[in-house]
Parts: sequence; C-alpha cells; structure tokens
Amino acid sequence: MTASQAKWVERIIIGLCVLSILFIFQPFYIELFTIGCVSVVVGALAFNLVPFCREGVPARALVKVSVIILAILGVAAALGYGTALLYVAYIETLR
Repeated sequence: MTASQAKWVERIIIGLCVLSILFIFQPFYIELFTIGCVSVVVGALAFNLVPFCREGVPARALVKVSVIILAILGVAAALGYGTALLYVAYIETLR
C-alpha cells in the first residue's frame, strides 16, 4: 500500500468508530441506535487493522488479518451460542 492508501484506510476505520459512537448516543431514532450497536462491534474489530495501515504493507496482509479476525469472531459467537444452549438445558433440568 502507498502512504495515502494506508492513511485512507486508517481514517475510514476511525471514522466508522466515531460515527457508530455518535449513533449510539443520539436521542432521536431507535434505528440509528441499532445501527450504532452493530457498527461499534464491526468498528472495534476493524480497529485491529490499524497497525497494518502503514506504507509498504501489502493489501494482502490486511485481507489476511481480516480473515483471522472474522474467524475469531465466529469462534466467539459459536461459544456464546453454545453457552446459551447449555444454560437453557440447565434451566430445564431444574424444573
């Protein structure tokens, strides 16, 4: 990546984070709050790419790190879902 491309990627990620925080704390529309909640998670995950936004780092490295981050998110979501299912099974045994 060139220096200007790296700067743009970094600014887009930071802009997404700032915009999502603004959406969460605005008092007017519940839809914007929902969008803000989803985009703050996406922005937090995307913020892991900022250290790779340097001149000379190939764009392929950003894609590679993005895939790793998405895989970690998938594992975390699967663990959360599995925990919820186990908790439901536990509650049913208490009846």
